[in-house]
Amino acid sequence: MTHWRLIDTGPLDAAANMAVDEALLACFDPATSQPVLRLYGWSPPALSLGRYQDAATALDLPRCAADDVAVVRRMTGGGIIYHADELTYSIVCRPDQVGEGAGVKAGFRRLCGFLLGAYRKLGLNPSFAIDHNPEGAQLGVRTSFCFAGKEECDIVVQGRKLGGNAQRRARGLILQHGSIPLQSRVPLGLTYVTDSSPGAERAASLAELGVETEPDRLKTLLREAFEETLGVRLTPVSLSPQEADAVERLTREKYRATRWNIEGIDR
Repeated sequence: MTHWRLIDTGPLDAAANMAVDEALLACFDPATSQPVLRLYGWSPPALSLGRYQDAATALDLPRCAADDVAVVRRMTGGGIIYHADELTYSIVCRPDQVGEGAGVKAGFRRLCGFLLGAYRKLGLNPSFAIDHNPEGAQLGVRTSFCFAGKEECDIVVQGRKLGGNAQRRARGLILQHGSIPLQSRVPLGLTYVTDSSPGAERAASLAELGVETEPDRLKTLLREAFEETLGVRLTPVSLSPQEADAVERLTREKYRATRWNIEGIDR
């Protein structure tokens, strides 16, 4: 049985959260490192941009500044997410550590599979968008706001998108992270987005689907579903000294810098 590290950093600010995810990827040794599942939250609430979005075009930056809402750019693609009242996860591993042998799309689907298991434990009936699309909605359409569009492997419940997931591959490794909204904060998030993002109102939170749960209970269910779905064992640990040093540097030099967050220039 493969052993994974479980790192629960709790709620951090936007810059620190993205720095931790990048540090876990940067410090991962393909030959010796154990794969990682990280769980975290956002405090205070913040906006994250996809890697290739134009911040000045997609966001009302003066309003963000006036409301003191941080804007951070992710390493992964996709659209804007307003992070508040959610549980977020990230995964760092080699493709073979999740049994990937059928290509990137199959690997992405496999890594998202544990979310289906956790939602079933909450009494929901989730599916991938590609497997349950009765309205014939077009999948894969680019939207500036993450929850306004559906990708094939997005998870839907009662026809509504629940959360969002994105992936980055570098050095032969996988970084995947995603958000699980406990409460809907989409209307507030949309006030910072420059377009109307049609379809965002159809996005769901657990509360809107009739599930009221505390983050700690959700973490337990995610852990159980992850071990069951991937056939692995999770061991709670802390960041290594090397990872902690990388987090401090990346937070200071990259994720608190306008050059990266607004201009999209990596160093």
